[in-house]
Amino acid sequence: MIWGYGVARPKPWEVNDELWAMIELLLPKVERRSRHPGRKRHPDRLVFQGILFVLHTGISWEHLPQELGFGSGMTCWRRLAEWTEAGVWPRLHETLLAKLRGANALDFSRAAVDGSHIRALKGAPRRDEAPSTGAGRAVSIT
Repeated sequence: MIWGYGVARPKPWEVNDELWAMIELLLPKVERRSRHPGRKRHPDRLVFQGILFVLHTGISWEHLPQELGFGSGMTCWRRLAEWTEAGVWPRLHETLLAKLRGANALDFSRAAVDGSHIRALKGAPRRDEAPSTGAGRAVSIT
């Protein structure tokens, strides 16, 4: 689809139905307690969009506007931590890459691989000497 005059471009944090169907399958299912259910969880889709909003705009979690309907910044932050612990993000990355590869939509012509951040080891590891904290030996107090 071409975004032109009269057609509103979707915001980067808005998740369409097709993408949400893929993401939803990867999220852990949290059952509500039957005895003391407490407050109902905020919908995962809105929280996911809240996480994307914070990551896209760079706004701090505590300043996430409630008016947007994503839940509180703390809710989004906790859910991000919960989903990170559950391994959602690597699985989502793999799923999206597979889908893009299947559609032949990846363009590696402008990709670059840089391994300069990897330490090159030569020989056995050496122990570093502890730096001295004083000018000389301490005077004996006995």
